Parts: sequence; C-alpha cells; structure tokens
Amino acid sequence: MKYKRILLKLSGEALMGEQSYGIDINRVQQYAKDIQEIHSMGLEVAIVIGGGNIHRGLSAEKAGMDRVQADYMGMLATVINSMALQDALEKNGMKTRLLTAIKMEQICEPFIRRRAVRHLEKGRVVIFGAGTGNPYFTTDTAASLRAIEINADAVLKGTRVDGIYTADPEKDPNAQKFEQISFTEVYEKGLNVMDMTAFTLCQENNLPIVVFDMNKAGNLKKLAEGEDIGTIVS
Repeated sequence: MKYKRILLKLSGEALMGEQSYGIDINRVQQYAKDIQEIHSMGLEVAIVIGGGNIHRGLSAEKAGMDRVQADYMGMLATVINSMALQDALEKNGMKTRLLTAIKMEQICEPFIRRRAVRHLEKGRVVIFGAGTGNPYFTTDTAASLRAIEINADAVLKGTRVDGIYTADPEKDPNAQKFEQISFTEVYEKGLNVMDMTAFTLCQENNLPIVVFDMNKAGNLKKLAEGEDIGTIVS
C-alpha cells in the first residue's frame, strides 16, 4: 500500500450523479464500495464531503443572503451528505464514526482530535462533517486542516476529472494533463486545485494532494496501491 492513512475529499456536487440536485443513492453506494475496497486492505480512511449538491454559501450570498448565515447552512448540508455516506458505508460492513465541528449530539460526535485518531487506529472510517465550524472557510480547507491534524499521508481529492489540466478539460479539448506538479508551479500557472487557504495549508505542512477521477470505479484502489492515477501535487 502506498499510504497508511489518507483523507478523502469528495465534492457535494459529485453526489448528485446524473441528477440536477440532491443525492444520487447509486453514486453514494458506488463510493461506499470503492472505500470498502481500500479499507479492507488495511488503509485508514478519513473523509470530508462538500455540500454543494444541497446548498452553496457563496451562491446564496450573491443572491442577497447574509454570508455567515449562508455558510452555516452549507455546513449543515455537509452533515446531510456525511450521514448518507455513513449509511452506505455501514451497509457495506464498515464501522464508522461521524464527527462534526458543530455539536449535534443526537446524530454524531463532536470533533475531538485524539478521539478521531483513536477511531482510525481501531479500524473505523471517520467522516468529518460541518467543515471547520467557521464561516468563510470551504470544505477544501476543512479537508486540509483535518488531514494535518490526524497526520494523514495525503489528501486524495476525488473529482469528476482525472487530474489537473492546463485548462478546464470539459471546456477546452486541447487542455494538457499534468502527471505531477509542484505547489510552486500551481501558484505560478494559476491552476485551480483547491482554494488558496486549503492549498497553502498543504504546502506549508508538506502534505501531498492527489487529484483523481472518483467516478470511475476502481480508481481509488489503484491509487492506494501506488498506480499513477490522476495528478499529484507535492
């Protein structure tokens, strides 16, 4: 195995599948099976999911909503997605724990770093919900922060594209893919990998980021085994 402990970052939009809104249960089940594959091989797995399939704070702010209120709504959306994935993981035989940055005692545990690490050591899949618990921070930043806190070996960012390109491959057919790129090069080329706060956190703590296509079944296992899937930023 290439890694011992990883943090998997999933976008909320990816959970929509072919729908225009909400949660596609088939997509969530596919993700759960992929995660179960690497977990059964002994990999310690922590997960952060976005909430863009339900609510986006920035979009709501542009429509006239107070940014802080909108961001807290977005945090609650990530908890809904986390609960959906938790259910799918447990149906695949995994033991899980959902830890959130906002207290919700009836459905999850509060985030405590030592408790999260202990859950991972005991073989549980740990899902971090509600972002950092603070407005103005994205779930990318939450993923980077939690990965550093639990001493993960890498952040694996599962998207619908198979890596980092010179331009948006869905819009520009001539876009060239990077197999590997440095943090400095990403800055210089102005590439959109994560938001700047999240990206800087990873750079300052020497935490590699791997961007890959999560929607292709089996990619996560190949990546965990060391195959050159996606693009690595290091």
